[in-house]
Amino acid sequence: MSKSPTALNKRGSKVDIDGFTFDSEKEAQFYLRFVKDCGLPFVVHPRFQLTPLTDIGTGKITSISYSPDFIIKNLDGSWLHVIDVKNSHGIYGIDQGNKIRFRLFAAKFGHPVEAVVVRKNDFKVITQGVTKPLNEKKPFITSDFAYNWEDATNYTER
Repeated sequence: MSKSPTALNKRGSKVDIDGFTFDSEKEAQFYLRFVKDCGLPFVVHPRFQLTPLTDIGTGKITSISYSPDFIIKNLDGSWLHVIDVKNSHGIYGIDQGNKIRFRLFAAKFGHPVEAVVVRKNDFKVITQGVTKPLNEKKPFITSDFAYNWEDATNYTER
C-alpha cells in the first residue's frame, strides 16, 4: 500500500492498492475490508457523464461528470450497488455538489448512489435523494453487500 499527496484530496493522500488508486485511506480500507473479497464483480472509479458540454451561443456550459467509488455487480453483470464512501452522512460528508451529482446520476441511470460511512466492523448506508416512508432503523447498517439499495432508503437528514 503506497500513499501519495493529492491536490484533490487536501485532507489526505491517495492510496495505491492492487493496481487501484483510492482517494483516501477510508476508501482504501472499505475496499480491503468489504469489496476485495466480496465474491461479486466490481468496478473501481468508473466515470459517467451526467450532462453534456452545452453550447449557449457565444459560450459553453461545461459538462458534469461523476465517478462513484465502486460499483458492485450481480453475477449477471447488472448493478447491485453504486457506492460513494463518505466521512459522514451529514452536511460535512455529503455537500450540495454531491447531492446534485447523486440525483443526476440516479435520474440518468435509474440507480441511486449509496453513501457509505465505514465503521470498525461494518458500514452505514443511505441512498441520498430517494424518498420512501420512514421506519425506525436508520441509517441501514451492514457488513456485506447482501441487501437491496431499497433497504437504505429509510434515512432522513436531521
